Amino acid sequence: MTHLILQAPDLDAAKAEQIAAVAGANGLQSLSNTATRLLDVDPSSRPEVERLCAELRVDYAYLERVARLAECKILATDMDSTLINIECIDEIADMAGRKAEVAAITEAAMRGEIKDFSESLRRRVALLRGVPQEALERVYQERLRTNPGAERLIVSAKAAGLKIMLVSGGFTFFTERLKQRLGLDAAHANVLEIDQGKLTGRVLGDIVDGQAKATHLQTLAAETGATPEQIIAMGDGANDLKMLSLAHYSVAYRAKPVVREQTRYALNYSGLDAVLNWFRG
Repeated sequence: MTHLILQAPDLDAAKAEQIAAVAGANGLQSLSNTATRLLDVDPSSRPEVERLCAELRVDYAYLERVARLAECKILATDMDSTLINIECIDEIADMAGRKAEVAAITEAAMRGEIKDFSESLRRRVALLRGVPQEALERVYQERLRTNPGAERLIVSAKAAGLKIMLVSGGFTFFTERLKQRLGLDAAHANVLEIDQGKLTGRVLGDIVDGQAKATHLQTLAAETGATPEQIIAMGDGANDLKMLSLAHYSVAYRAKPVVREQTRYALNYSGLDAVLNWFRG
Protein backbone atom coordinates (compact mmCIF):
# COMPACT_ATOMS: atom_id res chain seq x y z
CA MET A 1 0.00 0.00 0.00
CA THR A 2 1.42 3.38 -1.03
CA HIS A 3 0.77 6.50 1.04
CA LEU A 4 1.38 10.08 -0.03
CA ILE A 5 2.27 12.82 2.46
CA LEU A 6 1.38 16.35 1.34
CA GLN A 7 2.86 19.40 3.09
CA ALA A 8 2.90 23.14 2.57
CA PRO A 9 2.72 26.23 4.80
CA ASP A 10 -0.64 27.06 3.19
CA LEU A 11 -2.00 23.55 2.63
CA ASP A 12 -5.79 23.72 2.74
CA ALA A 13 -8.54 21.14 2.23
CA ALA A 14 -9.14 22.22 -1.36
CA LYS A 15 -5.53 21.60 -2.39
CA ALA A 16 -5.38 18.27 -0.56
CA GLU A 17 -8.63 17.07 -2.12
CA GLN A 18 -7.54 18.16 -5.59
CA ILE A 19 -4.32 16.13 -5.30
CA ALA A 20 -6.17 13.22 -3.69
CA ALA A 21 -8.49 13.00 -6.69
CA VAL A 22 -5.58 12.86 -9.12
CA ALA A 23 -3.72 10.33 -6.94
CA GLY A 24 -6.75 8.05 -6.65
CA ALA A 25 -6.49 8.09 -2.86
CA ASN A 26 -8.81 5.90 -0.83
CA GLY A 27 -8.80 8.25 2.13
CA LEU A 28 -7.32 11.36 3.72
CA GLN A 29 -5.89 11.86 7.21
CA SER A 30 -5.14 15.37 8.40
CA LEU A 31 -1.82 15.35 10.28
CA SER A 32 -1.75 19.08 11.09
CA ASN A 33 -2.81 22.35 9.53
CA THR A 34 0.14 22.04 7.14
CA ALA A 35 0.20 18.28 6.43
CA THR A 36 -2.15 15.59 5.13
CA ARG A 37 -1.66 11.85 4.53
CA LEU A 38 -3.36 10.36 1.47
CA LEU A 39 -4.06 6.66 1.93
CA ASP A 40 -3.59 3.88 -0.63
CA VAL A 41 -2.79 6.05 -3.63
CA ASP A 42 -2.28 4.84 -7.20
CA PRO A 43 1.49 4.82 -7.89
CA SER A 44 0.90 5.13 -11.64
CA SER A 45 -0.53 8.62 -11.10
CA ARG A 46 2.81 9.89 -9.80
CA PRO A 47 3.88 11.98 -12.84
CA GLU A 48 0.55 13.84 -12.82
CA VAL A 49 0.69 14.25 -9.03
CA GLU A 50 4.21 15.70 -9.24
CA ARG A 51 3.13 18.24 -11.85
CA LEU A 52 0.10 19.28 -9.77
CA CYS A 53 2.15 19.57 -6.57
CA ALA A 54 4.64 21.81 -8.35
CA GLU A 55 1.80 23.98 -9.63
CA LEU A 56 0.22 24.23 -6.16
CA ARG A 57 3.59 24.62 -4.37
CA VAL A 58 3.08 21.53 -2.23
CA ASP A 59 5.81 19.17 -1.01
CA TYR A 60 5.04 15.47 -1.44
CA ALA A 61 6.52 12.21 -0.19
CA TYR A 62 5.61 8.71 -1.38
CA LEU A 63 5.93 6.06 1.34
CA GLU A 64 5.41 2.32 1.00
CA ARG A 65 5.17 2.12 4.77
CA VAL A 66 5.05 4.71 7.52
CA ALA A 67 7.86 3.68 9.86
CA ARG A 68 8.42 4.84 13.42
CA LEU A 69 11.07 7.54 13.71
CA ALA A 70 12.79 5.41 16.37
CA GLU A 71 13.42 2.74 13.71
CA CYS A 72 15.98 5.13 12.21
CA LYS A 73 19.45 5.45 13.72
CA ILE A 74 21.07 8.47 12.05
CA LEU A 75 20.16 12.00 11.02
CA ALA A 76 22.99 13.50 8.95
CA THR A 77 22.80 17.04 7.66
CA ASP A 78 24.76 19.56 5.68
CA MET A 79 25.17 22.97 7.34
CA ASP A 80 25.20 25.93 4.94
CA SER A 81 21.80 26.59 3.32
CA THR A 82 20.44 23.35 4.82
CA LEU A 83 20.59 23.43 8.61
CA ILE A 84 21.28 27.17 8.57
CA ASN A 85 20.09 30.07 6.43
CA ILE A 86 23.40 31.30 5.00
CA GLU A 87 26.57 30.25 3.20
CA CYS A 88 29.07 31.19 5.90
CA ILE A 89 31.95 31.71 3.50
CA ASP A 90 29.91 34.22 1.49
CA GLU A 91 29.07 36.19 4.62
CA ILE A 92 32.70 36.22 5.79
CA ALA A 93 33.64 37.54 2.37
CA ASP A 94 30.96 40.20 2.68
CA MET A 95 32.77 41.55 5.72
CA ALA A 96 35.76 42.15 3.45
CA GLY A 97 33.79 43.52 0.51
CA ARG A 98 34.40 40.38 -1.58
CA LYS A 99 31.02 38.65 -1.39
CA ALA A 100 30.09 38.80 -5.07
CA GLU A 101 33.32 37.16 -6.17
CA VAL A 102 33.15 34.39 -3.55
CA ALA A 103 29.40 33.82 -3.92
CA ALA A 104 29.75 33.29 -7.68
CA ILE A 105 32.17 30.41 -7.05
CA THR A 106 29.93 29.01 -4.28
CA GLU A 107 26.89 28.98 -6.57
CA ALA A 108 28.77 27.29 -9.41
CA ALA A 109 30.07 24.62 -7.01
CA MET A 110 26.63 23.95 -5.50
CA ARG A 111 25.08 23.64 -8.97
CA GLY A 112 27.73 21.08 -9.85
CA GLU A 113 29.34 23.25 -12.52
CA ILE A 114 32.67 23.18 -10.69
CA LYS A 115 33.39 19.48 -10.26
CA ASP A 116 36.34 19.79 -7.89
CA PHE A 117 34.85 21.07 -4.64
CA SER A 118 38.24 21.14 -2.90
CA GLU A 119 39.69 23.42 -5.56
CA SER A 120 36.64 25.70 -5.44
CA LEU A 121 36.94 25.94 -1.65
CA ARG A 122 40.62 26.79 -1.79
CA ARG A 123 39.93 29.49 -4.39
CA ARG A 124 37.25 31.03 -2.18
CA VAL A 125 39.25 30.83 1.04
CA ALA A 126 42.22 32.48 -0.69
CA LEU A 127 39.99 35.52 -1.22
CA LEU A 128 39.54 35.76 2.57
CA ARG A 129 43.19 36.44 3.25
CA GLY A 130 43.61 39.23 5.76
CA VAL A 131 40.03 39.13 7.08
CA PRO A 132 40.08 39.65 10.89
CA GLN A 133 39.10 36.66 13.01
CA GLU A 134 36.40 38.83 14.59
CA ALA A 135 34.49 38.66 11.30
CA LEU A 136 33.70 35.00 11.98
CA GLU A 137 32.12 35.85 15.31
CA ARG A 138 30.09 38.63 13.70
CA VAL A 139 28.75 36.26 11.05
CA TYR A 140 27.76 33.75 13.74
CA GLN A 141 26.11 36.30 15.99
CA GLU A 142 24.55 38.65 13.43
CA ARG A 143 23.66 36.54 10.39
CA LEU A 144 23.57 32.82 11.14
CA ARG A 145 20.13 31.43 11.95
CA THR A 146 18.86 27.86 11.87
CA ASN A 147 16.38 27.24 9.08
CA PRO A 148 12.67 26.86 9.93
CA GLY A 149 11.91 23.60 11.69
CA ALA A 150 15.57 22.66 12.24
CA GLU A 151 15.51 22.73 16.02
CA ARG A 152 12.19 20.86 16.30
CA LEU A 153 13.52 18.16 13.97
CA ILE A 154 16.70 17.78 16.01
CA VAL A 155 14.89 17.67 19.35
CA SER A 156 12.48 15.02 18.02
CA ALA A 157 15.26 12.95 16.45
CA LYS A 158 17.28 13.04 19.69
CA ALA A 159 14.22 11.99 21.68
CA ALA A 160 13.74 9.03 19.31
CA GLY A 161 17.34 7.93 19.90
CA LEU A 162 18.93 8.94 16.59
CA LYS A 163 22.58 9.97 16.38
CA ILE A 164 22.81 13.40 14.80
CA MET A 165 25.78 14.37 12.66
CA LEU A 166 26.54 17.75 11.11
CA VAL A 167 28.91 17.38 8.16
CA SER A 168 29.92 20.44 6.22
CA GLY A 169 32.17 21.77 3.50
CA GLY A 170 32.16 24.92 5.65
CA PHE A 171 34.19 25.63 8.73
CA THR A 172 34.68 24.22 12.24
CA PHE A 173 34.29 27.70 13.74
CA PHE A 174 30.56 27.40 12.99
CA THR A 175 29.98 23.64 13.21
CA GLU A 176 31.47 23.38 16.69
CA ARG A 177 29.26 26.17 17.98
CA LEU A 178 26.19 24.56 16.47
CA LYS A 179 27.19 21.16 17.85
CA GLN A 180 27.31 22.57 21.35
CA ARG A 181 24.22 24.73 20.98
CA LEU A 182 22.00 22.01 19.49
CA GLY A 183 23.46 19.03 21.34
CA LEU A 184 24.66 17.20 18.23
CA ASP A 185 26.61 13.94 18.46
CA ALA A 186 29.24 14.74 15.82
CA ALA A 187 30.37 17.58 13.58
CA HIS A 188 32.90 17.58 10.75
CA ALA A 189 34.11 20.57 8.72
CA ASN A 190 37.18 22.43 7.46
CA VAL A 191 39.68 24.31 9.60
CA LEU A 192 40.53 27.87 8.63
CA GLU A 193 44.15 28.85 9.29
CA ILE A 194 44.43 31.95 11.45
CA ASP A 195 47.67 33.80 12.12
CA GLN A 196 47.96 36.82 14.42
CA GLY A 197 44.20 37.26 14.46
CA LYS A 198 43.70 37.21 10.69
CA LEU A 199 42.74 34.59 8.14
CA THR A 200 45.70 33.47 6.05
CA GLY A 201 43.61 32.42 3.07
CA ARG A 202 44.42 28.74 3.64
CA VAL A 203 42.62 25.67 4.97
CA LEU A 204 44.43 23.29 7.31
CA GLY A 205 44.38 19.54 6.74
CA ASP A 206 42.23 17.53 4.37
CA ILE A 207 39.23 19.21 2.74
CA VAL A 208 35.77 17.97 3.73
CA ASP A 209 34.40 17.48 0.22
CA GLY A 210 31.62 15.30 -1.11
CA GLN A 211 33.56 12.06 -0.66
CA ALA A 212 34.61 13.01 2.86
CA LYS A 213 30.98 13.70 3.79
CA ALA A 214 30.01 10.25 2.54
CA THR A 215 32.92 8.65 4.40
CA HIS A 216 31.91 10.30 7.70
CA LEU A 217 28.37 8.97 7.25
CA GLN A 218 29.62 5.48 6.38
CA THR A 219 31.76 5.48 9.52
CA LEU A 220 28.85 6.49 11.74
CA ALA A 221 26.61 3.92 10.04
CA ALA A 222 29.16 1.20 10.78
CA GLU A 223 29.43 2.32 14.41
CA THR A 224 25.66 2.30 14.91
CA GLY A 225 24.83 -0.67 12.68
CA ALA A 226 22.57 1.54 10.56
CA THR A 227 21.26 0.30 7.22
CA PRO A 228 20.34 2.81 4.46
CA GLU A 229 16.67 2.42 5.50
CA GLN A 230 17.64 3.73 8.96
CA ILE A 231 19.41 6.88 7.73
CA ILE A 232 17.97 10.33 7.10
CA ALA A 233 20.36 12.65 5.23
CA MET A 234 19.71 16.24 4.18
CA GLY A 235 21.55 18.58 1.83
CA ASP A 236 21.20 21.21 -0.85
CA GLY A 237 24.30 21.15 -3.05
CA ALA A 238 26.15 18.89 -5.46
CA ASN A 239 28.80 18.11 -2.84
CA ASP A 240 26.07 16.44 -0.74
CA LEU A 241 25.11 13.87 -3.36
CA LYS A 242 27.49 11.08 -2.32
CA MET A 243 26.31 11.38 1.27
CA LEU A 244 22.66 11.53 0.25
CA SER A 245 23.04 8.37 -1.86
CA LEU A 246 23.74 6.40 1.33
CA ALA A 247 20.36 7.21 2.89
CA HIS A 248 16.91 5.85 2.09
CA TYR A 249 15.48 9.10 3.42
CA SER A 250 17.56 11.37 1.17
CA VAL A 251 16.23 14.92 1.44
CA ALA A 252 16.89 17.82 -0.92
CA TYR A 253 16.21 21.00 1.04
CA ARG A 254 15.64 24.11 -1.10
CA ALA A 255 18.13 22.36 -3.33
CA LYS A 256 19.73 22.87 -6.68
CA PRO A 257 18.06 20.92 -9.56
CA VAL A 258 20.97 18.46 -9.77
CA VAL A 259 20.24 17.47 -6.15
CA ARG A 260 16.44 17.31 -6.43
CA GLU A 261 16.81 14.95 -9.40
CA GLN A 262 18.89 12.46 -7.40
CA THR A 263 17.12 12.33 -4.03
CA ARG A 264 14.03 10.43 -2.95
CA TYR A 265 12.44 13.41 -1.18
CA ALA A 266 12.48 17.19 -1.49
CA LEU A 267 11.39 20.04 0.74
CA ASN A 268 10.90 23.06 -1.47
CA TYR A 269 8.32 24.92 0.62
CA SER A 270 8.05 23.33 4.08
CA GLY A 271 10.41 23.59 7.04
CA LEU A 272 12.92 20.91 7.98
CA ASP A 273 10.54 19.49 10.60
CA ALA A 274 8.31 18.37 7.73
CA VAL A 275 10.49 15.23 7.77
CA LEU A 276 8.71 14.21 11.00
CA ASN A 277 5.40 13.78 9.17
CA TRP A 278 6.88 10.92 7.16
CA PHE A 279 7.03 8.84 10.35
CA ARG A 280 4.85 7.59 13.14
CA GLY A 281 5.69 8.71 16.68
